[in-house]
Amino acid sequence: MAKFYDKLTPQLQDFIARQHIFFVATAPVNGRINLSPKGMDTFRVLDAGRVAFMNLTGSGNETAAHLAENGRITIMFCSFDEKPLILRLYGYGRALHPRDAEWAEYAALFPQSAGSRNVILIEIDSLQTSCGFGVPLYDYRDERGTLAKFIEVKGEDGIRRYWVEKNQTSIDGLPTHLLPEVSVHSSLKLDAD
Repeated sequence: MAKFYDKLTPQLQDFIARQHIFFVATAPVNGRINLSPKGMDTFRVLDAGRVAFMNLTGSGNETAAHLAENGRITIMFCSFDEKPLILRLYGYGRALHPRDAEWAEYAALFPQSAGSRNVILIEIDSLQTSCGFGVPLYDYRDERGTLAKFIEVKGEDGIRRYWVEKNQTSIDGLPTHLLPEVSVHSSLKLDAD
């Protein structure tokens, strides 16, 4: 049966620490819902009411755009290899960018990467557990090396160009605020070239 909590208990924090994957869901007021799987040692519990994750460079930047618009976010953890359990964290978040004063403090919690694009800080409003009885069993083998290799090949300058070309707006046209010196119009022009 589903059970709601106000804060992360030590048992739920331990459950989170043992997971290799989590899912992030955000949505604009009008537009597409974004749901993304995440991994690669990018999630941290800050305390019983706050969590953070490192949002690495990817093909889009929906989470940052949606949070800038309305702040709503849901994180889901799901057990695939032990006692069945689903954990959802409901809350409000904001994206920290490398130019922000708090960046160094929070970025230091994660492995360093040229692809570190945003730290997503989340204040938990409520959380819910549910059974997960219908979730299949899967065995964890390893992390994929594809994103790390992509970032290494591009280098810092290449990643910045990629951000300009691919990460300035959401798929619905909302600004991500990743690089404020690049206007939305100029990034859209780059995509059209």
